[in-house]
Order: sequence, then C-alpha cells, then structure tokens
Amino acid sequence: MNTTPLFHVGRHEEQTLSPYAMFPYTWKILNSIAASLGFKFPPIQKSISLMVQDSVSKWERSLKEEFDALHAQNRNMSPDASATFARLIQDLRDQGAGKGLNIGDKAPDFTLEDATGKPVTLSEELAKGPVIIVFYRGEWCPYCNLQLKAYERIMNEIKAAGAQLIAISPQTPAHSLSMKEKHELSFFVLSDANNKTAENYNLKYKLPYFMQAIQKRSGIELHQYNGDTFELPVTATYIIDKKGTVIAGTSDLNHRTRIEPSEALKKVPSLQ
Repeated sequence: MNTTPLFHVGRHEEQTLSPYAMFPYTWKILNSIAASLGFKFPPIQKSISLMVQDSVSKWERSLKEEFDALHAQNRNMSPDASATFARLIQDLRDQGAGKGLNIGDKAPDFTLEDATGKPVTLSEELAKGPVIIVFYRGEWCPYCNLQLKAYERIMNEIKAAGAQLIAISPQTPAHSLSMKEKHELSFFVLSDANNKTAENYNLKYKLPYFMQAIQKRSGIELHQYNGDTFELPVTATYIIDKKGTVIAGTSDLNHRTRIEPSEALKKVPSLQ
C-alpha cells in the first residue's frame, strides 16, 4: 500500500496485555461457544486480504464513484431523501445562490486563519505557485470528507506540480483543526468566519429552515460548527494561476457534483 508500517514496543509487562485493556488484568475471549452454535470464523489471512483489497480499491475509485456509493447508502436509509434534496436545490435556485466566479475572473484576495489560528493570505501563496481552492460545507458533510480525503491522496502530485491546495469552510478554527487531524490532511484548512470570503466569491447562501430542522433531528448542530450562523458556501473548486486569474473550476448547487481531483491536477502543469 506504499505506506510505512507503524510499530509500538512497550515494556515487558505491557506486552502481556491488550492495548485496549481498561484494567491491568489479562482477559481472554473464547470463541468455542460461537463455534459450537455454528458460527464459522474465516481464516485471518483471508480477512487481512479483504481489508487490503478494500483499501486499495478506495485509492483507485473516482470521487464520483465514492459519491454514488454514499448516495445509494443514504437513499436506502431515508426514502424521503430524494424529495428533500430536490426541495433544497429549488430553494437555492430561488435564492439565486451558487453563481460563483467565471473562467477569466480575478480571484478575490483573502486572509483567513488556518486550523492553528495562523493567518494565510491568498496573494502570498500565489507568489509561490498556482493554487487550487476548494469551498466545502464542513466536517459534518460526508461528501466533503470524501472530497478532501481524495485530494489528500494526490497531494504529493499536486506539490510536485508546484501547486498547493487551500480548503475553505465557515467552520470555526477548532472544527477545522478537528477535521485536519481526523483525516490527516497536509494542506491548508481555513476558517471563513461569517462566510465573508464565500460572499466575495458569490457562493454564500442561507440554509433553509426545513433543512435546519432536518439537520438538528440528525444531531447536526450547524450553528455550533459555524459559530452561530446557518449560512454556507455552495460547494466550488477553482484553479488559480500565479496572477490570480481563475483558469478552471466551477460551483454547483448540487453538493454531490464536484470536479474530480485528478482533473484539477491536470490543469496545474500548464500554469507553470
């Protein structure tokens, strides 16, 4: 899998205990009763092989394929999801949301805090090379999580092409830090307080009340993620050259439709 294995060697007395033990005792789980009831335990070699195959397949799958799999799963869990989604899209159209920037536009400059509170300025980063900007909704959005992890998988190629990635959401720095650490992201994850930058990029919209209620029933307290606001950016990706010009990218009201990271990467070499 082209990764470095991790090892931990404890003291002698630690090695006799499970790393998950809550007490300093030796516990054993016997599977003889399960086996006597007819449960068949697969060989560990087969289980490991399946896990490796699953991990490798995720690296090879396109972002759209991952989105389609997630969508199918959500649809099975909630039969009304399609109707709710259609209602959301219509509401965004009524708001006139999501127009974003056009190819050839000048990308508005900004200074936003990263997950550690350090300010990051677009114009300063563009002086180093092209930038891919991703506007995403937040760590509570599973589609956003898949997108950012997909970019992380090709970060070595993005850096080798002389570019870098900046991901922007209205989340507070604390939640941005949580996202960066949880998904082991090596690129900038910036907090756009009150969606000021999203507004400058013509992406800001207010989540309709019916969606606020649905999210709350699902355990998503959006105002806590975003610092007491229910405004979000329409998901968008822009590839910006060193002069600050948008040379590729788009915004989409449908948060399940996003540029493939591999396609964004293809635009970068031509900007050098």
